[in-house]
Parts: sequence; structure tokens; C-alpha cells
Amino acid sequence: MGRTVQGTALLALLLLAACGAKDNASPAAAPKAPPPPEVGVVIVQPQAVTLRTELPGRVEALRVAQVRARVNGVVLRRLFREGSDVKAGQALFQIDPAPYKAALDSAQATLAKAQANRSIFTELAQRYKPLAEAKAISAQEYVAAEGQRLQAEADVAAGQAAVQTAKLNLAYASVTAPIAGRIGRAAVTEGALVGAGEGTLMATIQQIGSVYVNFTQPSTDVLRLRKAVAAQTARQPGAGAGEVRIVLDDGSELPRPGKLLFSDLSVDATSGQVTLRAEVPNPDTMLLPGQYVRVRLAQLELPGGVLLPQQAVTRNNQGDAVLVVGADDKPERRTVKVGSAQGAQWIVLDGLKAGERVIVEGFQKMAVPGAPVKPVPWQPAAAATGAAAAAATAASAAASARN
Repeated sequence: MGRTVQGTALLALLLLAACGAKDNASPAAAPKAPPPPEVGVVIVQPQAVTLRTELPGRVEALRVAQVRARVNGVVLRRLFREGSDVKAGQALFQIDPAPYKAALDSAQATLAKAQANRSIFTELAQRYKPLAEAKAISAQEYVAAEGQRLQAEADVAAGQAAVQTAKLNLAYASVTAPIAGRIGRAAVTEGALVGAGEGTLMATIQQIGSVYVNFTQPSTDVLRLRKAVAAQTARQPGAGAGEVRIVLDDGSELPRPGKLLFSDLSVDATSGQVTLRAEVPNPDTMLLPGQYVRVRLAQLELPGGVLLPQQAVTRNNQGDAVLVVGADDKPERRTVKVGSAQGAQWIVLDGLKAGERVIVEGFQKMAVPGAPVKPVPWQPAAAATGAAAAAATAASAAASARN
């Protein structure tokens, strides 16, 4: 009986407490509306923006020399290491020189004989001249002596030419490098018979310390660029004009820029492309002849272009668009015209005005379309990380000072 009374009293106390708590509840305790979501924005600031075009290209050696046989013979030795750098005039192959040494000896002997005959007939003509003048001999005898002297002079000249030819052939038996550069694999081996008639290819030397990069651009793009300059909507780039950047297959960019040499005056009739050529420094031989690369070329400069982080622009089949924070802090969709990329940014050609705030970060926080937002200056990830690191360093220094 006592336990029943105690349980009834405890239940009554709990009911009274619940009723008191319900009576004490006030409208101020109701949940508040959440604050506007915070979004990172950038302010549109028109500036001079260089338009860079990316085009496909092929690498070509600055100079190419094919080492070919200039005399007939059998190759005795190869005097270079394949794939090495050679100097101009360096011996590369040795062709059997014995036949050409013999030919030189024969030519020299013939020349010596002609020189001896010249001496004999010259002396004879000199002796006959006063006799002919004194009528001691007939004029016919003097003319014959003079003719023999002239023939002997011609024989000496022919002998000298034969000796020079024999010397050249003997020198050509030692095949040398016509230019300095990097030599490839040998096209012939020891014991191979090479000929001057067909000009047997023996090796190829290429200079790749600097290389050419040949690339093409559609003629329609060239016409569009010229029209833009004529309409004064764009201008020729100032600093960096004619500078080209080379992008490799892995997306990396060579640190040394190249220089545009020329743009062809004619359009290829089959492809509708205009050929351009640049010269690029290649001291570390990262570029090899025949290699495929991408070329970035500054061709125009917009006097009032806009740069936006790529994450701020939405690109789909309906077009390119961004979200702009209006005067009442409500985001609104804005259609824009996007040009090429510049690093991690898009070049916006039209659709934005100076001073407008474009949302870059915080899209996932905007649960209700058109609801107000809280715009704050956007910081790139690298800058934010740097700022956080600086703050942490300052805090650590302050703690150390207190200790």
C-alpha cells in the first residue's frame, strides 16, 4: 500500500513539471532562419589579355647532312661511335685508298714527263728564234719548234689537273663530316662496297642544338585574326610578340621559348592550312627530329579582356554561363562568350561588365535557387594554403614569445 502511494505521488510531480515547462516556453525559443551561405567571388576587372593559340607541330633538325661516298671502294673502317656528337671535318669512314694512291703516283709521273718535255721544247724554241730572224733556218722549222713548246705547256697543265684530281680522290677515300652535329647509325659496315655513281648513303648528321618546329594553322583563323586587328577589336601583341612556347606530349612546357621565323605566304590547296616555322633552343636535346609537339603562339591582344577561374564557368550544349551576385546579393545566371584558356583561367570575351561579382566557389552551399548569398573575396587554393601557413607560423611565434 505504501509503495502505491509513493508511485502515485512521483507520477503527479512529473506531470506538474511537464506542464510547467510547456507553460514557460516562449516564441523567442523558436529556431532561427539559417544565415545566407558564404560564396567566394571575384570582381570583374578588364585588362590587356594576350590571346594564345595552340597548334600542332613537328620538330625538324636545324641542319641535316647526308654523308655519302664520293669515290668507289671497299669500306675498311668506321671511325665514329653511333649516336655521338661529331665535329666538322672529323673522319668517319676509311675507304680503301690503295687504288687512289696508285693513281696519284701515276699522275705525278705523267706530270714529271710533261715538265721535262716542256723544258726541252722551250729551250729549242728559244734557240731557233734568233736563227729564224737571221734567216739561218726556215720559218717553218721555227714554227714547228714553237708549236712543240706550246703542246708541252698544255701537257704540263693537263698533268697538273690529273695530279689534283688524284689527290682529291685519295682525300675522298677518307670520308669526313661535312657539318658538326649528332650522327645516327651507320648505314654501311666494314667490307661494304660503296660507289660514287649512286652516292651510297653512309650516315646522317643532324644539328639539334636548336631545332625548327613546323606547324600549321587554318587559313580561316588567319583571316579572322586579321579582321579583328582591322576592326580594332584586338591588336598585335606587344611584349612577347613572335614568342612561341612548346608543349610536350605529357603536357609539360619547355622552359626556353622559341621565336617565330615566318608565316608562309600561300595556303595549301589540299588542306587549307598556312604553314608557320619557329626556331627553338634545344641544348638539352628534349626535342628530336620528327617529334610531335604542341605550339602556343601569342597572336592577338585584347585591350579589355576578362580572366576568370575555369571553375567559375559552366560549359554545356546550351552555351557558357556564370553566376553573378546582384545588388540584393541574389545570384543570377549570365551567359558569356568564352575564348581560349590561359593557364587555369578562361578568357571571357563578352557578357560581363567591370565591377560585377562572379561566383567562383560555394555552389554546393546554394540549396535554394535565387536565395541571397554572402559574397566574400575568393582566394586560390595555393594562396589560401600560404595564408594558413603564415597564420600558423605567427601563432607559433607568439606562443614561443609568451613562454
